[in-house]
Amino acid sequence: MAKSQDDEPVSLSGQVALVTGAAVRLGRAVAEALSGEGVGVVVHYRSSAQEADALVRELRADGREAWAIQADLADPDEAASLINRVTDLCGKPVDILINSASIFDPSRVLDFTLDDLHTNVQINAMSPLQLSRALAAQARQGQNVTPPSRRQIVNFLDTRMVDYDREHVAYHLSKRMLHALTRMLALELAPHIRVNAVAPGLILPPPGKDQAYLQDLAHTTPLNRHGCAADVVRAVRFLLHSDFVTGQVIYLDGGRNLKGNMYGA
Repeated sequence: MAKSQDDEPVSLSGQVALVTGAAVRLGRAVAEALSGEGVGVVVHYRSSAQEADALVRELRADGREAWAIQADLADPDEAASLINRVTDLCGKPVDILINSASIFDPSRVLDFTLDDLHTNVQINAMSPLQLSRALAAQARQGQNVTPPSRRQIVNFLDTRMVDYDREHVAYHLSKRMLHALTRMLALELAPHIRVNAVAPGLILPPPGKDQAYLQDLAHTTPLNRHGCAADVVRAVRFLLHSDFVTGQVIYLDGGRNLKGNMYGA
């Protein structure tokens, strides 16, 4: 039986992706993977200028389109203007938004401050919302074009949001907020923009830690092992290529999110 056009996988080649926090860690892994699919990648960074420039040089050396752009997402004005700055930089609209930039500062429920909460919410939840709004504004400008826009957003959550991370309460609250916004935006931006999320668990050791950190915690997952950056990249690519999926979260945690949350209460 011959394939219909709808059976063909979604091609990302020729599109432009803004990946926040793309200079290092998981953001970098995603940026490299998208570039390998022919996507022009905009490497956002706050302070990792050397790493961002090195990645752009590496991608361009392979004949790929890549740009670096600096913005402090703790500043609402910089977050709100970033999509338009990217469009000016590339000369093209943004098709894919990957909200991977995040902060992960310690705080406990009995002592975190309003400033702690504000900073976490701005960087981890409000800046993705501001970027999503700006992307939607661009999509509306071209929504009468045929075929309809296939722009999309992937947010980075954290599997700990279904549990209680007592050592990072302000962070925990901000990721819960982004989880809710992911579902809200999936409805508000349909049908022109799809919005999904990934929720990594035991994937990378924190800065300053090594693989032994992951090995020591592997027993906390039902699969009794930890994951790697490639697991996250595969999940992001699945969401980007799955044209009938929106409002969903993929947990990459070896089943850790099921503990105490079997029925999703």
